Amino acid sequence: MEPAVTAAAPAWFVRAVAVPRVAGMVEVDRCPVHYLAWGEPGRRGLVFVHGGGAQAHWWTPIAATFAGGYRVAALDLSGHGDSGHRRRYLPEQWADEVMAVAGDAGIEGLPVIVGHSMGGFVTIVTAARHNERLAGVIVCDSPVAEPDPEISAYHLREAFGRHRTYATVEEAIARFRTVPLQEHYLDYVVDFVARTSLKPVSGGWQWKFDRRIFEQFGAGVRSIALPYLDQIDCRLALLRSECGLVTPEIGAFMFERLGRVTPVIEIPEAGHHAMLDQPLLLLTALRSLLADWDHSEPHRR
Repeated sequence: MEPAVTAAAPAWFVRAVAVPRVAGMVEVDRCPVHYLAWGEPGRRGLVFVHGGGAQAHWWTPIAATFAGGYRVAALDLSGHGDSGHRRRYLPEQWADEVMAVAGDAGIEGLPVIVGHSMGGFVTIVTAARHNERLAGVIVCDSPVAEPDPEISAYHLREAFGRHRTYATVEEAIARFRTVPLQEHYLDYVVDFVARTSLKPVSGGWQWKFDRRIFEQFGAGVRSIALPYLDQIDCRLALLRSECGLVTPEIGAFMFERLGRVTPVIEIPEAGHHAMLDQPLLLLTALRSLLADWDHSEPHRR
């Protein structure tokens, strides 16, 4: 479905959604992987990775604003958005999809990868497996921790696994929910990401993601990136939402495991899905990090 904005959307949001973009497709292990791209090919690049159950357009209002100086891509991980589905999903395979999109999208040089939530876990795996091919990675409220019961396979199946068909788009949008829920949302952002997350089916509309994804992570999603923290050698920054899932304790745990060289930056008043309630603060944090990385030397473990 083509993006649309409500009349209540502010000017910055309308401008961002209107930035010209192209759609691309690259095959990874016999599965088509869809992505969106902004900006001139041949520039240095950014690749944005969405969270579980989401899709590339969750990043559009933020990613598109970098088009003036970067070649920017946002992908649909397999099992999400307009990409193909697999019988089994592996974080290492998703990491390969991220790098395939970076290679196919016309980015010059080493890209920076930005991942949110589950996409942040994928970004960590990507960084560990492809250190030498990345300029850096930014992880947004991805609580890497030991296996825990808080986000167990059961809770994920309950949250994502109920297969529903909605008679109309408006009915589906009215039932749109995030996992986890948060206290505040911007209605015009939620309307945009919900509309772009739907696909037409016989009898109505369904969400695009493959519900089987969340049946696979029996120990909880949080731990899938844990073995990779010690293997990261490229630049990494962690953005922690004040009201999100990365508690100060988890942030400190990740800081230690990453060699005490990773900045941990709090986004004030943001929920876990900062692009849905504090997108301009998230955008400012990303711009600030990228500007600093242009003019500073990274600390090493």
